[in-house]
Amino acid sequence: MLQPPAPASYFETPSGFFTAAFAALLIGGLLVRFWLASRQIRHVARHRDTVPAPFATRIPLPAHQKAADYTIAKSRLGLLETALAAAVLLGWTLLGGLNALNQALLSLLGGGMAQQLALIGGFALISGLIDLPMALYQTFVLEERFGFNKTTLRLWLGDLAKSTAMSTAIGLPLVALILWLMGVAGSLWWLWAWGAWVAFSLVLMVVYPLFIAPLYNRFQPLEDETLKTRVTSLMQRCGFASKGLFVMDGSRRSAHANAYFTGFGSAKRVVFYDTLLQQLKPNEVEAVLAHELGHFKHRHIAKRMAGVFSLALLGFALLGWLSGEAWFYTGLGVQPNLSLSGVQGRAPNDALALLLFLVTVPLFTFFVSPVFAQLSRRDEFEADAYAMAQAEGSALASALLKLYEDNASTLTPDPVYARFYYSHPPASERLARMPLPTPST
Repeated sequence: MLQPPAPASYFETPSGFFTAAFAALLIGGLLVRFWLASRQIRHVARHRDTVPAPFATRIPLPAHQKAADYTIAKSRLGLLETALAAAVLLGWTLLGGLNALNQALLSLLGGGMAQQLALIGGFALISGLIDLPMALYQTFVLEERFGFNKTTLRLWLGDLAKSTAMSTAIGLPLVALILWLMGVAGSLWWLWAWGAWVAFSLVLMVVYPLFIAPLYNRFQPLEDETLKTRVTSLMQRCGFASKGLFVMDGSRRSAHANAYFTGFGSAKRVVFYDTLLQQLKPNEVEAVLAHELGHFKHRHIAKRMAGVFSLALLGFALLGWLSGEAWFYTGLGVQPNLSLSGVQGRAPNDALALLLFLVTVPLFTFFVSPVFAQLSRRDEFEADAYAMAQAEGSALASALLKLYEDNASTLTPDPVYARFYYSHPPASERLARMPLPTPST
């Protein structure tokens, strides 16, 4: 029988073309990230010694310089993290790391569900160990240097142990369910898997504030009656109901301040960091909460959830197609287990497909991330406008100025960097729409 002529070049094969596309995106994304970070570092350093005119009477020069130094230090660490992440991704894929791990586990365990779960667990464990030094440096060197770290090594390791145990207890059953569906649900397994993932996500939104978050922090009911009355009145005006107002001991780990809603449906809670209540006046806390209520009033949370679930559906459908294509595996340096196609009635490539998809998708989505950042900034402006209608606009501006200062957030980010990455508008754009408080406020 005549054989078809061999391709003129490896890169004319589907596998070779995918390898080339992957490599181009990896290198291109790395160069863009380095370019953006370099712009940010240079721009912030250039404006380090002068407080922008609109904030000159509100932000002391030493605080502005601290924010600049903190931003530059984080950006430089980000450059190192970016390079390390690219090297690790290359090691897992084209250099054969994932293939070697998979083959070793196949030799040890065969080709069943245990091997697939072990592959995902081993990948997660090795990746976590690689990331560990950087995480330690960020907390105990960078955050410590700028006075933000309040945690101890013992507490940090305890959190790590809890997170590992929680991820294992919750994540492995979900992964096992998806792998099982990939094997038994036919060509539309991805639709069933997507439905399982959506159900899991919704259940977790209810379970997290009640059972998981208290494993890491203490949540006490808000005791300040004056503030409670003010906040309750605001929520009634906005038509928002929650299961309670709570104060979280965020100061045990960090000096950064925040406030947020958590939960879903009847399990919604309002949570204030204790550091936030220490830094802001009651009218400023009310304004910050009004901003968060603006997100609910404009249905930003529901829209984002719908968007995430829709994109996840597309992702599962894409994975459903790619998992059956040999070039997807070989193009990323992995040999699919075609010789084991009869093991337990199916080819045990599902865990490989899942891992390869998860590690490569960010390369393909990186270049569209500015679109989502722009949509997020639009939502923030809408939430600010709502807050100014429900509370004092000058109080919101005053609160934001304090938070920018206390969290060492730069007032002078590079415009291109901000357009690409920032989910919140830069301070200059955000505060330009608000009545700025007088320096004595």
